[in-house]
Amino acid sequence: MTEPNTTLMPQERDDDRATETRLRPAALADFVGQSTIREQIGLLIEAARQRNDAVDHVLLYGPPGLGKTTLAQIIAHELNVSVRTTSGPAIEHQGMLASILTGLEHQEVLFVDEIHRLPRPVEEALYPAMEDFAFDWVAGKGAGAQALRLDLSHFTVIGATTRVGALGGPLRDRFGIVLRLDYYDPEELARIIVRSAGLLDCAITQDAADMLAARSRGTPRIANRLLRRARDFAEVRSDGTITQEVVAATLTLLGIDDLGLDEMDRRVLLYLCDVMKGRPVGLHALAVGIQEEPDTVEDVIEPFLIRLGYLARTPRGRIATGKGFAYMGLSAPAEAAGDPQQLLAFTDEESVDG
Repeated sequence: MTEPNTTLMPQERDDDRATETRLRPAALADFVGQSTIREQIGLLIEAARQRNDAVDHVLLYGPPGLGKTTLAQIIAHELNVSVRTTSGPAIEHQGMLASILTGLEHQEVLFVDEIHRLPRPVEEALYPAMEDFAFDWVAGKGAGAQALRLDLSHFTVIGATTRVGALGGPLRDRFGIVLRLDYYDPEELARIIVRSAGLLDCAITQDAADMLAARSRGTPRIANRLLRRARDFAEVRSDGTITQEVVAATLTLLGIDDLGLDEMDRRVLLYLCDVMKGRPVGLHALAVGIQEEPDTVEDVIEPFLIRLGYLARTPRGRIATGKGFAYMGLSAPAEAAGDPQQLLAFTDEESVDG
């Protein structure tokens, strides 16, 4: 398999953690973008302060890299309480959950990343904990077994997921507020880049920040990653200031074009447009065709191409749109050049999977 350009991956990488910790805003006022969500969270925090009680449980969902972890930490910081961070796969059994919950103090935050991946027994044990602030467990076995209940402090669960549909309905219903994070506008990303450059102690021009923002796929994590690569280029091959020329050279070196597409994106479009000639193809067949893992195609490559309108997921498989053909400089079949309804009808005729 060919290694994708991880610079444009929205998922967190190991080398992101130290820098992201440094760049994350601690206060809600410093958080850029997601204005409606910021307002709702501000109201939650103020209401909790007035009641001197825990914030309602919050579920944050949306694509990776948009600030779910940051918002969880901001809520805890604004309430001046600690945040305990874990993930769904890390809580392997009910005993681990009990250990975590009994250690939480009043108003503390439990942040569960990838909450949709909680084991079912753990998820079911979390229901009464979130609703009644109690943990039910069974001591002993057989005829001598006893059902016991442990009272818990009033705490807040903040769950984060990229796949809200995979979350069980009973668990989802126990969140007092459910918030969807969406992609950022270029103007918001430019503000984030300028702020991050200041924290990284590197100079950047506004037009350079705008250029980086336009290539960042609407994702702050990618924007900050591109900023770091431009900083490296400026320090090694220029005078240290990130200019538009430095950004252009950095992006060329990384193989990222004016739309933010890289070699792997173009490989997908070439396969759909040239090899498949506009016919629909299943995920696994597409992955084999471009020599990439299916998960990488589905989670990393496809979302941005769909946002641009270059690729469509249909009941019969993936298909390039007329815009996708135009980007590749190829003529689209009449069916692919039509409107979305015609496109769906076209896919009913034939599909290729593997």
